[in-house]
Amino acid sequence: MTISINNFASANGTQLSPQHIAAAVAEARRAVGYSIEELAITTGLVGDEIVRIENGMDADPAKLRRIAAALQVPVSKFLPV
Repeated sequence: MTISINNFASANGTQLSPQHIAAAVAEARRAVGYSIEELAITTGLVGDEIVRIENGMDADPAKLRRIAAALQVPVSKFLPV
């Protein structure tokens, strides 16, 4: 099975929007004061991967966990409850 945003559902059973995840990641990054490049270095991801996440084109759970850890926020911040 391939993991994609289409496989996610929130705790209340509604389908998650890639735009919601993208906006939440970008908002959390800006709140900490990181640039995309700084977040890439901190997470070990490539800047293009973060751009894809913030554009709603990628929502890989492993990448979201790495971003959440780097920003010191729970991964649930990116996912509506």
